[in-house]
Amino acid sequence: MTLFPGVALVTGAGSGIGKQIAISFAAEGCRRIAIFDHGTTGLEETKGHIETAFPGVDVLPVKVDVRVETEIVDGIAQVIQQFERIDYAINCAGIFGPTKPSHEWHTSEFDNIFNTNLRGLWICSREEVKHMMAQEPLPTHDGRPGCRGSIVNMASNLGLVSKDGTPAYNASKTAIISITRTDAIDYSPHNIRVNCVCPGIIDTPLTAEIPDDAPGVLIAPMKRKGTPQEVADAVLFLSSPKASFIQGSSLTVDGGYVIN
Repeated sequence: MTLFPGVALVTGAGSGIGKQIAISFAAEGCRRIAIFDHGTTGLEETKGHIETAFPGVDVLPVKVDVRVETEIVDGIAQVIQQFERIDYAINCAGIFGPTKPSHEWHTSEFDNIFNTNLRGLWICSREEVKHMMAQEPLPTHDGRPGCRGSIVNMASNLGLVSKDGTPAYNASKTAIISITRTDAIDYSPHNIRVNCVCPGIIDTPLTAEIPDDAPGVLIAPMKRKGTPQEVADAVLFLSSPKASFIQGSSLTVDGGYVIN
């Protein structure tokens, strides 16, 4: 029996880490996957990849800009209409933004990062949990009690330690860790698990301009960029019943960056 008999929802699934998470759900046996992204091209690429590699998987692509509340609400409604439930919600949509000290920032730049990374994630999570609270747990692979739903938020190792020149990004990711912990407390009585993953520098289009020998890469004990698959593996573990007693955690996937 698959670890993932239910419905997965992945935001930011048009590229990078989010794309790999959606693909990995299909690879691990999930047969109903909804993907959100702000661009249709990325959505269609992810959908095409999954359907070619894993025939029989039902993929629902929905164009959603997480800065727009109505698009999130309508997108979640489409998922429920087609699949009737959401079991594994991965809130991955996010941006990095400019690199400069606070006094050089425009308010609009700050707001764009917070509206995308934090406010958008919170609205997604709010809508997801509303439906999870109303559904019954699915059977698990080994008979242990299941949960009504699992939410994994995408934070960052820069939510745990700070980097120069990225005040808004750092703050948004720290806030995600805090919201994750709060929601884990609030929704434990409803049998919903809420955790987050804190990646370091991962080899995606977002980090393409960072060379392999950059100080930010070499400072980590493992001295390399991570791969999207390595982050996806952590996300799928937290989403699965094998993580049934993990609640409110911040799983760091950064090659040891934060311990150095």
